[in-house]
Amino acid sequence: MKLASLFSNHMVLQREMKIPVWGWAEPGSRITVELAGHSATATAGADGKWIALLPALAAGGPHTLTATTPGRDPLVVSDVLVGEVWICSGQSNMEFSLSGVINAEDEQKAANHPQIRHFKVPKNAQAAPQMDTDGCWEVCAPDPARDFSAVAYFHGLELHRRLGVPVGLINSSWGGTVAEAWTSREGLLAEPELQPMAAEFDRLLASDDSELLEQRRKFDLWQQTYINRPTPPNLGLAQGWAGPEASPADWMDISVPGHWQRAGLNFSGVVWYRREVDIPGDWAGKDLVLGVGACDKSEWTYFNGEFVGSLTMEDSPSAWSTPRVYTVPGRLVKPGKNVIAVRVYSHLYDAGMTGPREALFVRPDTAGQSDVISLAGAWSCRVEHNFGIVPPAPLMPPGPDNPGMPWVLYAGMIAPLVPYAVRGAIWYQGESNADRPHQYRTLFPALIRDWRRLWGQDHLHFLFVQLANYMAPQEQPGESRWAELREAQTMALALPDTGMAVIIDVGEETDIHPKNKQDVGRRLAYSALAKVHGLADVPASGPLYKSFQVEGAQIRIAFDGVDGGLDASGGALKAFAIAGADRKFVWADAKIDGETVVVSSPQVCVPVAVRYGWADNPPCNLYNKAGLPASPFRTDNFSV
Repeated sequence: MKLASLFSNHMVLQREMKIPVWGWAEPGSRITVELAGHSATATAGADGKWIALLPALAAGGPHTLTATTPGRDPLVVSDVLVGEVWICSGQSNMEFSLSGVINAEDEQKAANHPQIRHFKVPKNAQAAPQMDTDGCWEVCAPDPARDFSAVAYFHGLELHRRLGVPVGLINSSWGGTVAEAWTSREGLLAEPELQPMAAEFDRLLASDDSELLEQRRKFDLWQQTYINRPTPPNLGLAQGWAGPEASPADWMDISVPGHWQRAGLNFSGVVWYRREVDIPGDWAGKDLVLGVGACDKSEWTYFNGEFVGSLTMEDSPSAWSTPRVYTVPGRLVKPGKNVIAVRVYSHLYDAGMTGPREALFVRPDTAGQSDVISLAGAWSCRVEHNFGIVPPAPLMPPGPDNPGMPWVLYAGMIAPLVPYAVRGAIWYQGESNADRPHQYRTLFPALIRDWRRLWGQDHLHFLFVQLANYMAPQEQPGESRWAELREAQTMALALPDTGMAVIIDVGEETDIHPKNKQDVGRRLAYSALAKVHGLADVPASGPLYKSFQVEGAQIRIAFDGVDGGLDASGGALKAFAIAGADRKFVWADAKIDGETVVVSSPQVCVPVAVRYGWADNPPCNLYNKAGLPASPFRTDNFSV
């Protein structure tokens, strides 16, 4: 006899809902489950699976859960809490760990909340729904919390703080994945527009062995060539690139933080960064604290030619997003000019010193706030290894390491969780579907309806994160697939029991993984506290576009979610554009008038449409009085 892996020590069960408990035993066996003075029985079916249904419980614990069957030792699960349970799913921004956030060290030290528990579902892509998963519940303490999903953690922390009950976070996420991979085959087939992708995967599954073997051979060759490439030899160190003797004439200027691709270095490989810093005389001979930010992917750091620290992808899978902080021994520190050098290696995708800006600094070990030298800004760089542009991966045949196919993550990472009692799901995904924003209008609601069908809850709460601002700002109004994807996400609010966290103000131009996960998690929690738990003093969201009215040469915009009024952060409203019948948008003047915004431009005498934040990285600054940002929107339905 065994229990599903979710039913293990330190688990959290959903309060105020009937509690399914399941596992496997000899067919025909009679199993009794006991918890908090209640019991339920079940009989194992022909496949050995059994499921017992315990009555709803109030928040509390710790309890002990036991499962017994005649002739067997009982299974005992200890330290069981009852509270709020959420599925936390999506791609890399949900997978992003607490160790990589802003002020990560302080956040990790403070992560001592024994009533918050985290269950990490192992990555597993499968063509057929799986019965169980591996994994265990971890109690929130500073050491294990560093690997918790940061968004899930901050969501759970705010719920725990406001509700005063235990919180369970089931983290089922995988970076770089598409929404269709998290949707069941039945969920895709239910939508005519999505049926072709399901049919294509069915065709692939039916391929003969020789075709699949050839696919596997091509993929393995690509992976060996580009992914499993050995770490390149450190040629620059032998040539003195880490020390004061390097010749500036051989180096080019580059701005930090940022990816080196933005500086025209369109390849994977190794690039050295170098910066001279003027050290005050009273710092000489003292230990310094050196922060070089996150380095995408592996890095080696030097001070005046001597190695002071390194973090590589071999050391940690999250090295690409983890800010580095090192101690510089006082013996290396001299007054006046000192040289900091950082060697960065990236084998694919974006690369470089990615910050954030506040994580780039040097200061004495006991510095005050004013004794900090920022290292953001101008650096020099030099190429050590240029491996060229990594080509797209060949299509990989179905298997546990291929998350890119329809329904494979539902089958491997969601199906084993059903029907565990949960309050709802939080979802952070969309970047990998941004090349198909119109399809996402159908795909994303299909995923939500599919999960509700799977759990048998028509009103399963589903809260999601709208894409953050990212990439270079646009100088003039134009089209944006990221804006279209945000619009598709907003459309999903038409489904009942949904909520959206707008984070158009926390993104980073050069990093698709913004490190401010605190606001992301809290805003998801606000939606839950307001919409699910009915807390009147918590705003569910920022302003959401409701309607528009043409008034002569101006357009008046009305909003839901005003919460005490509208506010322009930092002065005049930005990111508004207006167009006439020619559909040519120009930047507009926008002013708050009560609970509306009035938009106009002397270039458009007869306006027909307004857009706000319609760009990859718009300078949005419209908020409500509760401090939550307005969602980007457009009043038109022009073809884009």
